Amino acid sequence: MEYKDYYKILGVSRDAGDDEIKRAYRKLAHKYHPDVSEEPDAEERFKEVKEAYEVLSDPEKRAAYDQLGSGWQQGESFEPPPGWESVFGFGGGEARSGSAGMGGMGGMGAEEFSEFFENLFGGGLGGLGGRGAAWGGPGGFTAQGEDSHARIEIPLEEAYRGGQRRIQLRVPERDERGQVVNRTRSLDVNIPAGIRDGQQIRLGGQGRPGMGGGPAGDLYLEVHIQPHRHFQVDGKDIYLHLPIAPWEAGLGDRVPVPTLGGTVQLNIPRGAQSGQKLRLKGRGLPGSHPGDQYVILQIKVPRPENEDQEARYRQLAEAMPFNPRAHLGV
Repeated sequence: MEYKDYYKILGVSRDAGDDEIKRAYRKLAHKYHPDVSEEPDAEERFKEVKEAYEVLSDPEKRAAYDQLGSGWQQGESFEPPPGWESVFGFGGGEARSGSAGMGGMGGMGAEEFSEFFENLFGGGLGGLGGRGAAWGGPGGFTAQGEDSHARIEIPLEEAYRGGQRRIQLRVPERDERGQVVNRTRSLDVNIPAGIRDGQQIRLGGQGRPGMGGGPAGDLYLEVHIQPHRHFQVDGKDIYLHLPIAPWEAGLGDRVPVPTLGGTVQLNIPRGAQSGQKLRLKGRGLPGSHPGDQYVILQIKVPRPENEDQEARYRQLAEAMPFNPRAHLGV
């Protein structure tokens, strides 16, 4: 059985990261895809590239492949060590449409794998018998579990003050047979005061379980702040549109303004205009460098409800001639 160097096929080093492997695969898959390639051996090369990526994109398969290391000599026949399949849980399983790392490219049928792959991984149908197969024991190896990611939404007030909340998540755990299954688990999460939209909270050891007794991965919670009926959030800063009366704008005044930390008094300058922005320093999300709250003024004109109020508007117009469209030349 001819040895296949999957790293050489993809053109990456043995310590290449997942992103580098994925980029190499996509580049070569596009180059040798039979539908677009003009290379004479495109179909065969395309199968090799897919086979290499099938192994190197799967942490468990890649770890098993790397374990044989010194036993493979390029260009010579290769036979797996005795008992290899029983030790590492290889063998046929249910066919699957693809692996987690295939990026939507789909899996390979049994006829598309080389003899090397079939002998090594039991035909390529099911790979390692499902993610999370137990490979521990004498002579086995351990590997840390993969990190998991989830999204939570919190009110703006909770982002401001912080606190603890209990969340329900479907997380991977091993069952009594050593298989990874998703189960609902309650977790207490500390929300730090001042957390911003899109930031992550790391929960150590709450990700996918490891192999062979290896440590579990971490769980990363991506925090998203729910829309608020009054405030808008931009990073650490808070924005509020504040309605004011015409006389408050014209004469200037001191008016109450809501903030996440409570009501404060704001000085409206004399002759204020709609759209004018005033700053309340340090009234945004807290932190070592807290954000600010910006108040955007909106002048609201009351509708006259009776003849007396209409008369007062006319008196104002006569007493204060004003053309707001003068700059337009009309």
